[in-house]
Amino acid sequence: MTVAFRNEGGTAVRSGTVTLGTHVIDALGTDWATVESTEDLPAPIEAGARKEPTWTVCVDAIGVPLGMHVETRDVDVAWK
Repeated sequence: MTVAFRNEGGTAVRSGTVTLGTHVIDALGTDWATVESTEDLPAPIEAGARKEPTWTVCVDAIGVPLGMHVETRDVDVAWK
């Protein structure tokens, strides 16, 4: 999962976290479960800068039955 972060503020972002919500979806589009994972931001992000880190999102194979798939749909960021 690659997410672009752009700091449009006037000072550097020194730290923070990103929480990714990965959903288990069946063939009809029904959302059966959400698995959250939290990672540190690629800090510092200087004022006006952009970073595009990549994370591997894992869901236990037994939690994704045959015919279902996963989609990371939610991204929440806590800047510090």
